[in-house]
Amino acid sequence: MFKGRRILVSTLASVAAVLFISGCGQRGPLYLPTDPAAATRATLPQTLNPVPSSAKAPDPATLLSSPSTSRP
Repeated sequence: MFKGRRILVSTLASVAAVLFISGCGQRGPLYLPTDPAAATRATLPQTLNPVPSSAKAPDPATLLSSPSTSRP
């Protein structure tokens, strides 16, 4: 009973170690692309906040102080 469990645990540990060492499969050095197509790609802040920086959100203070016209 204990021998079977030991074999199972060691096999799972070996598989986990191989997967951990292999990583995600990215090979080669990391670099910043300089081709013209890379200039139009979104940056990390743009992907996290998809609202364009030119479109400003309304001020919360003015939203609270102005009366709403949609309520009766």
